[in-house]
Parts: sequence; C-alpha cells; structure tokens
Amino acid sequence: MEETPKMSQVSSSSSAQSERSPPMYEPRILRRDEVDAAAASLADAFAKDDVAMYFVETDETKHWTAERRWQLHLRIMRCIVDAHCLEGYALTIGPNYDGIALWMPPGKTMDGWCTAIRSGLAWLRATLPRESRIRFNNEFLPLLHHTKQETLGQNDNDSWYLVYIGTREEGRHKGYCKKLIKWGTKQVSEWKASS
Repeated sequence: MEETPKMSQVSSSSSAQSERSPPMYEPRILRRDEVDAAAASLADAFAKDDVAMYFVETDETKHWTAERRWQLHLRIMRCIVDAHCLEGYALTIGPNYDGIALWMPPGKTMDGWCTAIRSGLAWLRATLPRESRIRFNNEFLPLLHHTKQETLGQNDNDSWYLVYIGTREEGRHKGYCKKLIKWGTKQVSEWKASS
C-alpha cells in the first residue's frame, strides 16, 4: 500500500519544480500608467527594424546623438502604445514587459482627434523634425491605411488589426508572441460568435 505524501514533501517537491521551470506568464491588458515601460520594451524590440527607424534615421537627424535619436524613437512608440490603451488593446506578457502586442478591434482607430490629443500623437505629428514628419504623416500612415483597406476590402471595418507585436531580446524564444497572437484570435472568435 502506497503511503500518502506528507504536506512537507508535497510543498518541497512543488518548490523544487518551480525552481526548475520558468514561471508561466499569460497576456494581460496594459493600464495607462504602464505606457512608458511598455513603450520602452516595444522600442527595444524594434530598435533594429528599418521601418520603425525610418522616421528616426533621416538626413535631418543624422547629426543628432544616438541618445537623441533613441528618445525620438521612444516618443513615437509611447504615443502609439498610449493610443492603443485608449482605443484598442495594448497587451503585455513576461516579467518585464518582455512582449507587447497592440490590437485594434473592429470600428476603432487611433486617428480620432480626442485620441490623438490624449495619447500625444497630435503633438508628436506636429513636432517631429520636418523629414520625419513627412515620412510619418504623408507616407507611412496613408500607406498603412491604404494597404489595410485594399487588402481587406469591404471587411475593413469589421476586422481586428494587429498593429505591432514584438519582444525584447531577453523575452525571445519563450512563446510570448504566440500567446499574444492567441489572445487576439480568441477575441476575434468571441467577437464573431457574438455578431
């Protein structure tokens, strides 16, 4: 007959298990007081991305210090994360905002004036260096909207849109992006079922 384990054996065996395996993290919705930390993580994740740096690495900013260009990149990410906290879903996963996903649900946009003012996007769009402003306002945003509309056609207003997803270096290869995407696909399924 097997002996029932004693409570001390059970707790020491579970603590030994938790020491061997990393903790399990699940996606959660960001609060607005977490925008700065989440933006720093997203900025890290996209630090070497040519598209994200397109607004930062211009002829006009090439004489800037690396720190000043980084601050511009961080300011752009902060406004975008905050706009998603206000109008969409800004998610994080991991112990240090290791993974970030920005989802926009159907019928929502970060382009409204109220959102632009509250998130800082209006101020950002007006105060970017000239070439960065042209790239952001006249090239990137219109191209993004046009491509989305052209691709989704009549379903554009009824679609969920993953605007950004990224993990900082120390958060990679842990399944964080997979969990952030699964969170979104679950929302889509629930939304379709309720429609």
